[in-house]
Amino acid sequence: MPKDEYANLLDDLLLKVKAYTPDLTPEMITNAYEFAKLKHEGQTRVSGEPYYTHPMEVATILADMRMDEPTIVTAILHDTLEDTSATFAEVEKKFSKEVADLVNGVSKLTKIESQSFEGKQAENFRKLLVAMSEDIRVLLVKLADRLHNMRTLYHFKDRPDKCIRISKETTDIYAPLAERIGIHQIKEELDDLAFSYMFPEAQASITNRLSYLRQEGGEIIKKIIKTLEAKMKAAKINAEITGREKTRYSIWKKMQRKNVSFEQLSDIMAFRIVVDNIEECYHTLGILHSHYPTVPGRFKDYISTPKPNGYRSIHTTVIGPENQRIEIQIRTQDMHREADLGVAAHWAYKDGKKKTDQKDIKSYRWMRELLEILEQSSRPEDFLENTKLELFQDRVFVFSPRGDLMELPNGSTPVDFAYAIHSDVGDKTVGAKVNGRIAPLNTKLNNGDQVEIITSKTQNPSPAWERFVVTGKARSHIKRYIRLQQKTEYAALGQAMLKKIFQQEGYNLTDKAVAGVLKQLRVDDVEDVYANIGSGHFKAGDVFKTIFPGHKTEVAKAPKDQNPKDYAMAKRPDSDKPLPIKGLIPGMAVHFARCCHPLPGDRIVGIVTTGKGVTIHTIDCETLETFADTPERWIDVSWGEGPDSPESHVGRLNVTFVNEPGGLGTVSTVIGKNGGNIVNLKITNRSLDFWEVIIDVYVKDIKHLNNVIAALRATPEVTSVDRAKGR
Repeated sequence: MPKDEYANLLDDLLLKVKAYTPDLTPEMITNAYEFAKLKHEGQTRVSGEPYYTHPMEVATILADMRMDEPTIVTAILHDTLEDTSATFAEVEKKFSKEVADLVNGVSKLTKIESQSFEGKQAENFRKLLVAMSEDIRVLLVKLADRLHNMRTLYHFKDRPDKCIRISKETTDIYAPLAERIGIHQIKEELDDLAFSYMFPEAQASITNRLSYLRQEGGEIIKKIIKTLEAKMKAAKINAEITGREKTRYSIWKKMQRKNVSFEQLSDIMAFRIVVDNIEECYHTLGILHSHYPTVPGRFKDYISTPKPNGYRSIHTTVIGPENQRIEIQIRTQDMHREADLGVAAHWAYKDGKKKTDQKDIKSYRWMRELLEILEQSSRPEDFLENTKLELFQDRVFVFSPRGDLMELPNGSTPVDFAYAIHSDVGDKTVGAKVNGRIAPLNTKLNNGDQVEIITSKTQNPSPAWERFVVTGKARSHIKRYIRLQQKTEYAALGQAMLKKIFQQEGYNLTDKAVAGVLKQLRVDDVEDVYANIGSGHFKAGDVFKTIFPGHKTEVAKAPKDQNPKDYAMAKRPDSDKPLPIKGLIPGMAVHFARCCHPLPGDRIVGIVTTGKGVTIHTIDCETLETFADTPERWIDVSWGEGPDSPESHVGRLNVTFVNEPGGLGTVSTVIGKNGGNIVNLKITNRSLDFWEVIIDVYVKDIKHLNNVIAALRATPEVTSVDRAKGR
């Protein structure tokens, strides 16, 4: 294009936009043109043209689609944030927040466009594009940008590898995306342009054959339409008949898919007959079949049996006028509108009423509105107001360090990502990097994040992960590990409990003795017996009686004094940190009773609790009375010696203080100054003079709690404070 003709780009664009927006004021588009021209100054395309001609051509494509003014302006500016010194604030100030957001959205998509995707990766990338575009117009600008790049790709003819790569990306990602949102014209042009670079010989061959057919048959499509119209008119059927020649790419795809030659294709020309009602569809079919021979196996009735996606139409292939094999589709106006909307799988529209469920209506509303915009001649911005994309907002798309793109549920974490890669990777996860930075394993991932998983051969799944993972695979693997781990722990505990009773009664515990009663206990092996005892499902005393039915045992009394013998570290199910408790099996799951809130320094006892492992109580807890008749469930335990507990414990206080301004604040301040942290507070009684509250405080041990109690008792506003013993 000669240099003096560049100015015509703006004039031509304004004429196109004004044609469907009569009251357009050209200032905003003109300002965008001048801004882009200034910012892209000195930049040129491979063709040698000034760079700003590209965004102007993109804007022209969108004007042909009758897009609104902000979209046109966005197209003109779409490369300024990415490739020039322009800033978001600058664009927002000079134009609008709406335009700045749109330009920024296009720039975000451009940043991740450099990846190379195939197959499933390409589908995920299309979903990512949708998920990252809150406004449908961002995608439309991106598609128009790709279309103009494909139209000018011939400037890279000396770099065939690049042409093939870009063309494959176009057919894998952008053409299907255009089809998905109903822009079939762009879809077909993108495919055809890409086809010419990917398979130039095949494209040339099909082009030559189509040219030959046109020469032989002249205006054959028009002749066939005219003949069909006469048939419909004679039958007094009001019909709209259209016909077209299939694109070269679609012809080639069908030849590949069906493994047939060009001459064997029956649908190089396709015709559509649109009538008023379903009865006329079948009437039209009867007329066609009575006048023209049908091609066997080429009849499909998708009206009586719609496709799974809801598509409805009659397809038949006949040897039609001019002795040509032609495919004909017969449908009603409603069916035609539904099919042309491109959302037949999720959208039914009849007499102005929506017939799908609310979820589908919500998800595909933007697509229907977009296509309405393209069909309307009035102001398109009136229809664009609420076209926010809602597809895939329940999904998140993240990259591996190698560039693979993975689809996960919204709210997923690095642990979910690790299990999605492989269960072994998930099991051995010790850390993660998100976008190159170390991140907590419970970090929620965002679209476009790059995630790197750090593993260790010695790592095992943490029970704490179950609280934040969202994928079924991650959750099931974690639960499975916990279940197997608990079984091992319960088995060790149950064996120790049964061994204790055996020794009390003068016997030595052997697996052989237990194996003899497996059928009676209805379990598969000895380990199951031990595990059921440890988990509380079997009583150790009952198992002993089953093994020695004639033996009379002495009823043991519940222990009052602790006499720990062996030292072992236990674990809470919600923490990886070891607890210094003596008398337990190493790694045994431990729960602290909420009735007495035991603290390091308290005299404690362990009770085997069904399904939970061991529950720790204070020795004077009133709840222990309920276990007086089951002494085999009692475990002699005590707090371990050495360093302080590695984590905080909850101490519960009953506090009464004067009802005056700042009273509660004073109480919380005193607790905080003494190293306590309030985690829960409940008002149990409130009068004109006093407040009575229960306060749960994180403390290190009983000594720490006593210091907090002493400090509260020394506070004038506090009338009484005691450690709570009940719930």
